[in-house]
Amino acid sequence: MRLMRYGARDGAKTPVVLDAAGQGRDVSSLVPDFTPETIPTLRKILDGVDLESLPLFETKDQRIAAPVSQPRNIWGVGLNYSDHAAESGMDVPTEPILFTKASRTYCGPNDPLLYSKEMSKLDWEVELGVVIGHTALNVSRDQALDHVLGYCVVNDVSERAWQAERGGQWVKGKSFPNFCPTGPVLVTGDEVGDPGKLSLWAEVNGERLQNGTTEKMVFDVATIVSYMSEFIQLEPGDLICTGTPPGVGMGFKPPRYLSPGDRVRLSVQGLGEQEQVVERLPVR
Repeated sequence: MRLMRYGARDGAKTPVVLDAAGQGRDVSSLVPDFTPETIPTLRKILDGVDLESLPLFETKDQRIAAPVSQPRNIWGVGLNYSDHAAESGMDVPTEPILFTKASRTYCGPNDPLLYSKEMSKLDWEVELGVVIGHTALNVSRDQALDHVLGYCVVNDVSERAWQAERGGQWVKGKSFPNFCPTGPVLVTGDEVGDPGKLSLWAEVNGERLQNGTTEKMVFDVATIVSYMSEFIQLEPGDLICTGTPPGVGMGFKPPRYLSPGDRVRLSVQGLGEQEQVVERLPVR
């Protein structure tokens, strides 16, 4: 099943399921929206529905929203690709490195990346996003994927100077508004298959700079979910950003960072593409 949502950032959204031909079918008569509250029963409601009996949704000129509504929590896993750890000059972690992103980072897949006058090292990170479907606490690795609703593309945008040069934890460099473009589509786990065998890439101004595979993950999705559930109660709708392959700006010599007007394009195999333009915030 492939889920999408359309509508203005601060307005009502229309939940859509893509049919076999890739056309959006409006499912709002069955479920008002894809939210943390409705996610646990989505499969029960939508499985077996004759999508062709539902109205087509006209997507032209419609903003693509994130595929589920605002999650209660956004989590990140740092240095989770062995080749990215190498380009960063850091040791491969022996346990997952966890951090959080502020709620306002969450935005649609094609919304602009906001550039503050205080920024100097704005960076991109294509990642496989994992959306939790059922509450997970102390779940085993064997049971972990049963608690996952599906997968999506995420850009875990980072301001490296704030992350690495301003003291404290990574959250400062990860939490500016629009630092977590998500979508366009959420694909359920049964359709994705093995999340450990997906290619992913990112381009800046048409140049492909990241070109990796989730096979290089240090900790796979099942391990991440199980490990996190030892410390954290994962809730329906929670988003986990699972790490990025090499090719981020800080890994180049000299480093390459984003500037206003730059265009970033990202994709994970089978999960669609997203694209953002870096937009300077007005000086106040």
